[in-house]
Amino acid sequence: MSVSDYLQVARKLVILEGDLERSEERAEVAEAKSADLEEELKNVTNNLKSLEAQAEKYSQKEDKYEEEIKVLTEKLKEAETRAEFAERSVAKLEKTIDDLEDEVYAQKLKGKALSEELDLALNDMTTL
Repeated sequence: MSVSDYLQVARKLVILEGDLERSEERAEVAEAKSADLEEELKNVTNNLKSLEAQAEKYSQKEDKYEEEIKVLTEKLKEAETRAEFAERSVAKLEKTIDDLEDEVYAQKLKGKALSEELDLALNDMTTL
């Protein structure tokens, strides 16, 4: 092997060693990034599990609230029906009271008229 061949091989060796060193540095950086990403993935997975558990819990609460709304809506309809019936009953009773008051007033007038007639008849009798 000649000196020039030896120098050429030595240069190639230096170049390859430099390439190897750079490649190893890039590999270390990539491995560090990979470890960071794996840790982040682990955190995201844990967060996702937590969110899924909360979603299930809130879904159950939502179902419960929907059932409560349904029950309360039915109670409201019943209360409105009872209120309408009570209002009609009150209106009927008020009319009955008005009619009875009118009747009482008419009877008082009749009683007053009879009393006046009796007074006149008594006066006529005493003047005889």
